[in-house]
Amino acid sequence: MASHSDTLVVFFGATAGANGGKLGSDERELILLVWQIVDLHENKVGKLKRTLVQPDSADLSEQCKEETGLTAEELCKAEPLESVLQQFYQSVSAELKSLGRSSYTLCVDGPLLIRQVLHPEASKKNLVLPECFYTFVDLKKEFHKCCPNAGPVKDLTLTSMLDYVCIPAAVEQEAGMREVKNMVLLILHLLTEPYNHTFSTFETVNYKFESGACSKTEAVDSETVIRARGLPWQSSDQDIARFFKGLNIAKGGVALCLNAQGRRNGEALVRFINSEHRDMALERHKHHMGNRYIEVYKATGEEFLKIAGGTSNEVAQFLSKENQVIIRMRGLPFTATTQDVLGFLGPESPVTDGTEGLLFVKYPDGRPTGDAFVLFACEEYAQNALKKHKQILGKRYIELFRSTAAEVQQVLNRYMSTPLISTLPPPPPQMVSVPVLATSPFITTGSTRDCIRLRGLPYTAAIEDILDFMGEHTIDIKPHGVHMVLNQQGRPSGDAFIQMKSADRAFMMAQKCHKKMMKDRYVEVFQCSTEEMSFVLMGGTLNRSGLSPPPCKLPCLSPPTYAAFPATPGMLPTEAALYQPPLLATPRTPQAPAHNPVPALAYYSPQLYMNMNMSYTTYYPSPPVSPSTVSYFAAPPGSVAAAVAAQPAPAIARVSNYAPEDYSSLLGVSDQGRSLIQPKEWLCL
Repeated sequence: MASHSDTLVVFFGATAGANGGKLGSDERELILLVWQIVDLHENKVGKLKRTLVQPDSADLSEQCKEETGLTAEELCKAEPLESVLQQFYQSVSAELKSLGRSSYTLCVDGPLLIRQVLHPEASKKNLVLPECFYTFVDLKKEFHKCCPNAGPVKDLTLTSMLDYVCIPAAVEQEAGMREVKNMVLLILHLLTEPYNHTFSTFETVNYKFESGACSKTEAVDSETVIRARGLPWQSSDQDIARFFKGLNIAKGGVALCLNAQGRRNGEALVRFINSEHRDMALERHKHHMGNRYIEVYKATGEEFLKIAGGTSNEVAQFLSKENQVIIRMRGLPFTATTQDVLGFLGPESPVTDGTEGLLFVKYPDGRPTGDAFVLFACEEYAQNALKKHKQILGKRYIELFRSTAAEVQQVLNRYMSTPLISTLPPPPPQMVSVPVLATSPFITTGSTRDCIRLRGLPYTAAIEDILDFMGEHTIDIKPHGVHMVLNQQGRPSGDAFIQMKSADRAFMMAQKCHKKMMKDRYVEVFQCSTEEMSFVLMGGTLNRSGLSPPPCKLPCLSPPTYAAFPATPGMLPTEAALYQPPLLATPRTPQAPAHNPVPALAYYSPQLYMNMNMSYTTYYPSPPVSPSTVSYFAAPPGSVAAAVAAQPAPAIARVSNYAPEDYSSLLGVSDQGRSLIQPKEWLCL
């Protein structure tokens, strides 16, 4: 609109549920609209209009019945919201024309009616709101500018504002009309001496969400971030922005979270323009997206940057093109080229700037991951591309999904982060190099049958379900002793291994819990040894005929020997080694120098084991998320360090605050192979 200074339209509404300070918090529909025009130049008012709105459900709360005096029978005779909004627009336009005015702005008693009720309801009903509903004046904030000593804006009410300026409240029986008359009285008073107030601060509602990149160096206020949980896995940033319709999300402020396998886990971090909008977003806790309710919790700026922030110049350049639709391609052949991808998408889905709009995801050494991101200039091109979901390129079917700028950053951060092993400083002279193990340090091998195997778990079972299944026997689990087994696709295989404190405890657990029900399935429980468990966790199979070794595409099972610094006598004797050599490899040990008879250790290349073709892998739980975290029997603080201290001068590396991928790099397993290593523990190599 050309100007906002001609006229104010005082606007009031009520819902079928909570009203006042909780307006819109319960997702109830509008049932009443009241409005009146105020001419700011002539200090005149127009006709007072009141209309009922027919909701989809005429079930009124007791508070609504008491405050509005309306009944379900009255509402059944009313017009639906779409018709009422058309009547409002036509009525105001006609009255403005008769007054000789050309523009107007809505004036409301707080932002809740516009932001928390009208826009969300119109979005759910697929209604297109007139332009006038995207700009409004908040009477409370305007009053606070004139009377700053009246108290905080959030504590102001119509009654308290009228009392502060000594204006008697209007006497009106019908709800809605009374509130509008009081608002008009207050506006007219502010227009006169001694205030002579000019209504110049206008709040806006964003028409659409703007995607964009976020840098890890950017400052993000924790008072502006929330975590949404329970999202449909296929939801995009635009779907999330639609859920929060009416609230202004910062540019690039939606970050979809990924799980350990790089798939969406139903959570997102959302950053708003200020704390006021964040607080209103928290009021949408357990509101619905389709048939699912969404949980909304507070989050921090650090969490947001961890997911959405990036440092890659290549990604920043890729995302610098604004207002683009991003599509993620997954499952590409490793030999696929840019021209192969462009040919697969076809002329009906032209990529923005050709090859510049295509970003392949690669490992740090340049190997392709099979993922790529593509930019499209409009929704039509993106829809044409999505129609090729699961079509064949080469000999593989390709998955296509909507994506976001934050997901691009997150995927690139996951794959392109520098391996932890390269950041460790080189050992000083006369120090022994630290060997990299192929198995978790918490898994020692042996023939003692102090483990149990769970077979036939529901595929939806989590570690919490296993602990509930074990009941009183959970106190007998060793620290970090729960290991879930995934298949080659990274999905639960239905198997899990538990390390118990003794063979007797494992026997009792197997006897009492064998074929006990978990959810709708019975679970078989067998006693086994750590050797058998380690074979399965590292890719072997455990069956009636015995152990089958894990598959390996390497030319030999024994890794090459790497030069080591000579060990000084007593520095690291063999008996001081904390963990056994890995099962998969029979290491070649370097010969000790003649002048130094101390036995040497085996040394392994970390990259050698990261490339192994493992069919099974241990499972690392998702990172802790709000509102709470779960502890999986972590070792007591200092317990591991105490065990180390008992050894005669072992080589120790302290690793803290690292992601699971960093631990796996140190331990020499694949990027999916993770043991239950808790952050901020001592990792002894």
